[in-house]
Amino acid sequence: MENTDDRRPGPAASLARLAADAWRLTEGAPRAVLGIAGPPGTGKSTLARALVERIGEGAAYLPLDGFHLSNDQLARLGLTGRKGSEPSFDVAGYVALLRRVLDDPAHDIYVPDYDRTLHEPIAARHRVAPAARLVITEGNYLACDLPGWRVARALMGECWYVDSPAEVRQQRLVARQLAGGRSPEEAAGWVAANDTPNGELVAASRGRCGRILSTIGMDMFN
Repeated sequence: MENTDDRRPGPAASLARLAADAWRLTEGAPRAVLGIAGPPGTGKSTLARALVERIGEGAAYLPLDGFHLSNDQLARLGLTGRKGSEPSFDVAGYVALLRRVLDDPAHDIYVPDYDRTLHEPIAARHRVAPAARLVITEGNYLACDLPGWRVARALMGECWYVDSPAEVRQQRLVARQLAGGRSPEEAAGWVAANDTPNGELVAASRGRCGRILSTIGMDMFN
């Protein structure tokens, strides 16, 4: 697999170029899926949403976060303290929706999301309309060489990896936890005990992605 590193500033980091490259995946196919993987706090959702907005009605957004297990299910499985870790997602449900997106381009398909106010997944926040020929999905584990995730990766035309400096990720992740209601001490503890090991697992999937990007310094709106 060719691995292109676009972390340097300049034309390689322009949203317009990335959108054009993403759209090429639709050539010769009724619909294609682009995956955007990377550790927590790298800006995956920001990039995915920006690409969808840039492309317009021909693209749709499908976040992995909609496949978080509910808090009740996490408690049942003893995973409350590891929310966001690889086993805390319904990977089989995610794969099933990716397959449906590819196999049924003629109908509206509704996509779940995660609500950071409710701290729960919610149904049908997003829609893949028949006009959407490119579905952009993003999440931590999309390229991981693990059961379920291998199948998900095989359904993607390409998977790009988003990286950023560790200190930037740390700041973003702590701010996210503070916004979710944790104290500064709780936020730092959660990031150290949960987000950091999750990121280390995701980093091992970097070589399974065809392109390496960073949202740092990227022209996201031009």
